Amino acid sequence: MKDFRMGHWAAAGLGLLTVATGLALGCGSDGTTQDFPQDEQSQVPVGAEDRERIEMGLMHSPVPVNLTGLDRDLVGLGSYIVNSQAACNDCHTNPPFAPGGNPFLGEPTQVNATNFLAGGVSFPPGVVSRNLTPNAQGLPAGLTYEEFLALMRTGREPSGAILQVMPWPIYGMMRDADLRAIYEYLRAIPPAQPGTTPAPVP
Repeated sequence: MKDFRMGHWAAAGLGLLTVATGLALGCGSDGTTQDFPQDEQSQVPVGAEDRERIEMGLMHSPVPVNLTGLDRDLVGLGSYIVNSQAACNDCHTNPPFAPGGNPFLGEPTQVNATNFLAGGVSFPPGVVSRNLTPNAQGLPAGLTYEEFLALMRTGREPSGAILQVMPWPIYGMMRDADLRAIYEYLRAIPPAQPGTTPAPVP
């Protein structure tokens, strides 16, 4: 059967360019006006025009999020980007869909919540997607935010190796505020272990 992941990547690129537009000052989760995290590149705050994305992101997360000590709005925006635009599940959840929940087989969509974003998908030649869920120290993929930001901007692992398969040149064009939101969402999801799939992605 034809694999649709490349189509997802193309759609993700268009979605990420859409969310990278400048946004205005907005309201906090309690309805009061507040300053939102600044984008270090453009100094444009995340704000009111993101409100719908934030709420949709919190609603569409396939796993519960732990907001303790985290910014609700950043987590919600991160969930929107991860789950509604960037198609992270396709390559970082193995298998991406729960049994009976594969939309490409005409089934009602149900993401594999048990192994959500825990990696383990094989791509030739010898590339395996990494586990993005928090480690024992609460760091997504074991990365600090500074390491995560550098990886997304440059495509280079802390070891210096260049990421293969992942479309980091597209993701790297996002605002710092969006990348921070993704990181905060990854901090909020439950740790998980990779599942198994019968064959590598063709």
